[in-house]
Amino acid sequence: MPATEESGDEALYVLTAVLLTPAQFPSVLGDDYPEACTALGLEPYETGYGLVLGQDGDGARWTVVTDDVSLVATAIATWDCGMEYALAIDDRTVIASLPGWPLAVAVAAPGIPAPHDPAPDPGLGEDISRAPLSPPNSERWGPAQRRLGADEIALQWAIWREQVDSEVTFVAPGEKPHGGVRRVLEEVRGYLDSPPPLGRIRSAFASGDARTLRADGPGWSMVARTDDIAFVLLDDAPGEVLPVGRGPELPDLLMALDKLAVRPL
Repeated sequence: MPATEESGDEALYVLTAVLLTPAQFPSVLGDDYPEACTALGLEPYETGYGLVLGQDGDGARWTVVTDDVSLVATAIATWDCGMEYALAIDDRTVIASLPGWPLAVAVAAPGIPAPHDPAPDPGLGEDISRAPLSPPNSERWGPAQRRLGADEIALQWAIWREQVDSEVTFVAPGEKPHGGVRRVLEEVRGYLDSPPPLGRIRSAFASGDARTLRADGPGWSMVARTDDIAFVLLDDAPGEVLPVGRGPELPDLLMALDKLAVRPL
């Protein structure tokens, strides 16, 4: 729900906002928190950032980075409850104003020109000199699409779980798992001995005492519930979702990963 944030003589019509923290960051930006920060030219401070996506008075797309994470988190929580919240950013908390949007936004501010990238203007400083941010191409499978697919499974777990035979096993008797899945499981186990960059393993609330786990690595993403199975997506298996049954090994692996994972505050 759009709101207006005044900044000096300029106004930003806020359309949405997201968190960029070790436990919650837009997956399209990277496999882990430092990688996501690098994509935006930011230092990966553990306290994180808020990303506010909006339009200026000419309709140009802007992503405003603020270090007031709690303010952005409050706005998101309020919007998620269906209530209005006028997100007003204090200029003193603004870290950068980046042209474009890194995510697809389906709405636009009323009464101003349609969303478009701002024209380059060296007089506005180095932020505008970079290419405008843009969402990934939805028609081409790659790391961003793989991570977005994993996001969707995490959000729609029950729907995806219903499509899998309840008897699926970790490794069927006499068989080996899919080659790509085997590689992922080996790399995930490696995280237990050598912890990966911050945000490669994340844990979020599920139902009951369970947690939803998310792990990413070079060319792969895994989504799991600590009381259930896992799903693996691979860069080299476009559009495929590969289930990994519990069997004798997965439960202990997931519990160990949960102990390493970062969690939302």
